Amino acid sequence: FQGSPLRDWMSALPEELWDIPLTHLAIPGSHDAMSYCLDINSPLVRSESDFFRLLDALFSCFTRPIIFKWATTQEQLSMGIRYFDLRVAHKPHDSSSDLYFTHVIYTHLTVLETLASVASWLKSHPKEIVILACSHFEGMDEKCHQSFILSLKKLFGSKLCPRKVILTLRSLWASGYQVILSYECQLAVRHQELWPAIPYWWANQHTAQGVITYLDWHKDQGRPEGFFVSGLNLTADRCYITKNQKESLRTLTYSNWECLKTWLEEQTPGSDPKSLNIIAGDFVGPLPLCSAVIALNQKLRRKNSGKRKKH
Repeated sequence: FQGSPLRDWMSALPEELWDIPLTHLAIPGSHDAMSYCLDINSPLVRSESDFFRLLDALFSCFTRPIIFKWATTQEQLSMGIRYFDLRVAHKPHDSSSDLYFTHVIYTHLTVLETLASVASWLKSHPKEIVILACSHFEGMDEKCHQSFILSLKKLFGSKLCPRKVILTLRSLWASGYQVILSYECQLAVRHQELWPAIPYWWANQHTAQGVITYLDWHKDQGRPEGFFVSGLNLTADRCYITKNQKESLRTLTYSNWECLKTWLEEQTPGSDPKSLNIIAGDFVGPLPLCSAVIALNQKLRRKNSGKRKKH
């Protein structure tokens, strides 16, 4: 399956991997999924500190994520991304019920507009499965949550995979399920279509070695039972921003990529305590994250072949 188009990589996996749980596959994810539609003139989200607001006024190249005109949601799906980190919010002083994504600032596209494009893409790719992780929910009350959940059910309909379903490709394909919707809110337990929060291993480091050390420490503790995300994304803290004013998150990520890539290629998916599952990063278009992550599934294939030979 190595030479198959990334847009249909799940359907291109060999049959011997169809009965392996998705929680044991290597799945590419996007940490900056909605940065292509950020409103650069938007105010910062309300939760940001006063000090961060001062930094934003002085060093916006670092504090405000770069907007990527080339990486719409559908394009990211076609690149192979199957996990989306979605931070949802209601804008302050907005009389409408519209919700937006946030990544320090707000998007100009609404959440439902964006997710409608995901639903449309899935219709054309019936064997691809996406994991949508909704979280943060800044400025949302219970009424807003209930309205949003109802809209999500209406949008994805029978594609929504209920909790407790067997999460293998073969099982999901047979049932027509294509969307695993994680909803990080207590209200989720009332709805069988909503999955619990997915742990995200976020290093909060500005060097590849810092990220790797953090992820290796987590691996030593043992992987969670369900889905979990290993974040390869770098973070520039306030001290780093003030000392490196000519850099940006893009240049920081690019300069550390080779080190991260070497570590990534040594990883293995599966059920072992030190195995990885979803692997997310920034700048997933220019950097070959998706192909590197998907290729890890070949190790599962070899492992299964070895087991069959022993029997």
